[in-house]
Amino acid sequence: MGALDWIVLGSTLLFIVGYGVWKTIGSNHVDDYVMGGNDAKCWTIGLSVMATQASAITFLSTPGQAFHDGLGFVQFYFGLPLAMVVICLVFIPIYRKLKVFTAYEMLEGRFDLKTRTLTAILFLIQRGLAAGITIFAPSIILSAVLGWDLRTLNIIIGILVIAYTVSGGTKAVSVTQKQQMFIIMTGMFFAFFFILGSLPTGISFGEALKIAGANNKLEILDFTLDTSNRYTFWSGITGGFFLALAYFGTDQSQVQRYLSGKSMRESQLGLIFNGILKIPMQFFILLVGAMVFVFYQYNHSPINFNPAATEVVLASEYGDDYRHLEEDHITLEGEKRRAQYAFASAMELKEYNAIAQAKEDILKINRQEKANRDAAKTLIEQANDSVETNDKDYVFIHFILNNLPNGLIGLLLAVILSAAMSSTASELNALGTITALDLYKRQQKKDKDEKHYLKATKLFTLLWGVLAIFIACVANLFDNLIQLVNIIGSIFYGNVLGVFLLAFFFKFVRGNAVFISAVVTQVIVIIAMLMDWMSYLWLNAFGCLMVILLAVVLESFDGLLQRPPVKK
Repeated sequence: MGALDWIVLGSTLLFIVGYGVWKTIGSNHVDDYVMGGNDAKCWTIGLSVMATQASAITFLSTPGQAFHDGLGFVQFYFGLPLAMVVICLVFIPIYRKLKVFTAYEMLEGRFDLKTRTLTAILFLIQRGLAAGITIFAPSIILSAVLGWDLRTLNIIIGILVIAYTVSGGTKAVSVTQKQQMFIIMTGMFFAFFFILGSLPTGISFGEALKIAGANNKLEILDFTLDTSNRYTFWSGITGGFFLALAYFGTDQSQVQRYLSGKSMRESQLGLIFNGILKIPMQFFILLVGAMVFVFYQYNHSPINFNPAATEVVLASEYGDDYRHLEEDHITLEGEKRRAQYAFASAMELKEYNAIAQAKEDILKINRQEKANRDAAKTLIEQANDSVETNDKDYVFIHFILNNLPNGLIGLLLAVILSAAMSSTASELNALGTITALDLYKRQQKKDKDEKHYLKATKLFTLLWGVLAIFIACVANLFDNLIQLVNIIGSIFYGNVLGVFLLAFFFKFVRGNAVFISAVVTQVIVIIAMLMDWMSYLWLNAFGCLMVILLAVVLESFDGLLQRPPVKK
């Protein structure tokens, strides 16, 4: 990184923090702090909702996902627009009518205090873990690639977020997320066009798409019914629907974004805005990853993108074996370039037999390259089984640091850190609100004044920020970070969504049946995840349907027991 990169990075982050604090000076009441003054416009809500979901993990992991596995991951989001429609028609009108501060506040009036407390605690567990991961994700990757101290990065990111989130609450989160989304998308567009401009002469965008297609990177739709397959059309339209419905409809980090709307119409339009743009945004980010793949068809790439893993294995007894794999990898790269040029030439001349032969050669080389990459992972694991061998999360950051010009590197790093700050701020804001209002305030024997609960909300936000930093410092990298966040959500979201659907549509079901069903369902879902009964996306539908079924059965059984005997 050059001086220009540091200037771009530092000024961007300081601007975001300073702007957030400046715009929210004077939040002296709980309703202003939690609801942001209820003056947010639809486009502010839409951008805030998108920024909350689009964490640094999105911009680090998603391109790497496409590099290795193609564009099929976009199917994960197919259920989201449907979920937005349901939330606009059902959830938002109920929340606005009841004038609730939190999503779980409604559950006490419909059921009882213990059901409200249980769902709030489930939210705190999963979102508290996620807050740590959204800090940890960019930190561990930037640490490995740049050589920065991991814990120092965790602390820096955490402190920057805490500064304006504690100061200004919901409004601070919303106003900074607009700036962050602008920075994020500007950086991604710059990266995309730079890749296209860096391809060999004669390789246009259309040719690049054909090359990606020849390597099976553009296969989007998978209609198989295999429930063990994580990303299919059916898992996206069902499991993705339930996950999006639970996340946007019951997760306070999202509910708080649209409850701050100026009116119900503004809140609804904000979510529709998100529903329309979310899939194209994710598709574009995946497409950037596919173009990075095309770029590396003509340029050297490491056999493993995690530099820390490479360093470990080269210093071990397996170093010579790893170097042999690297030499073979370089040889394959030469063969791959020749095969790609042959494919492009055959496409231009429309020689269909030559096209088929070139594609077959490319796929053969790719299989050999994948075998070498898998062998490299095995050697890394043998050298040190605590080092992360999966390098999906390192692909895009490697491309940024080794190929982009000065200034643009700083901008892309600002994108990653802005995304981390954006999603973490929403999570801390929601965690502090839920702890203060759903747990602390509800358990108070004596009434306190507004200033007391404002201070309590700020204090709990600060404490959750410190806890998130601690979780980030002790976390371990998973198979793929974007999958890890979604897996954590899927363990809890389906159950919580089922409780809300019971509240909305099953008027005869009472609190005791719901509470017992929710506890039992949560245990079963965790067992299902640990035993790998199904892909994690299906856990959302499974948990939702199970809690509804159990609650209906328990309530019906209880009704039969309490029915007075028939007189003869």
